[in-house]
Amino acid sequence: MAQDLFVTIKSHYNTFTRAEKHIADYVLSSAKNVLYMSITELANACDVGDTSVFRFCRHMGKSGYQDFKVDLAQAVSEAHNAPVLSNCIVDCSDSADVMIQKVLNNNIAVLKETYQLIEPATLATTTRWLTAAGRICFFGVGASSASAMEANNRFLRVCSKTECILDARIQMMRASLMRKDDVAILFSYSSATKETVAIAQAAKDAGAHTICISRFARSPLAEICDLLYLCGGNEGPLQSGNLSVKTSQLLLMEVLYIAYCQANPEECERSRQLTTSFLERDKLS
Repeated sequence: MAQDLFVTIKSHYNTFTRAEKHIADYVLSSAKNVLYMSITELANACDVGDTSVFRFCRHMGKSGYQDFKVDLAQAVSEAHNAPVLSNCIVDCSDSADVMIQKVLNNNIAVLKETYQLIEPATLATTTRWLTAAGRICFFGVGASSASAMEANNRFLRVCSKTECILDARIQMMRASLMRKDDVAILFSYSSATKETVAIAQAAKDAGAHTICISRFARSPLAEICDLLYLCGGNEGPLQSGNLSVKTSQLLLMEVLYIAYCQANPEECERSRQLTTSFLERDKLS
């Protein structure tokens, strides 16, 4: 699952300096032009120094400007061959038809970006941890609590060791009582929510494995957690807490769920039969 340069820029955006954000904005809006620009020309276009451009390239993990442009050329080529999605940011002046199309385009783009951000090695490690865990706890505060609860409901069909608590203070208490080899999975779009960061630290101090599902690669929460899953999706002014972000989080959770079922087929099938049988019996009562 190759991660293209545009996805990398967006996932690291919150860690850029002001100058680097100017460069990132220009690259994202005028990528084709940048392919034919020297480092000095790009610096002048962004009203920054050559050194800022070089630092931006190094921030992206590239050895220099030419290495950056090689990856940029590949990203531009892939974007050209991909289905064209119009602007996804909803505006107050949009008609109903335009608004609906933008919402659809946004969800498609978010899912594709989330897919590109999944690291197979991270998934393999997570599956091992979930299999060996005595307890799997899902945490989320505010809007992210809905994703945590949905993830818990999904796993509860095939696994008896999951738990999700909605109250933030009780989440903190639960996290502090986790044990070695337990797994804490934390949902947070910003990865900077004070309560979520504190919960992650409590779980880590208790010896549990910590995994966060977030938008940004570098953040207070990501620094604490052992593993990071990045979700796609940028929130526009009219889309704060929008469902496409939750869709990306749930895509990641479905991947973890399927991976767990593949690694534990007998246990999951037995649990699925028991839960399904109870639910069917409850319908008839």
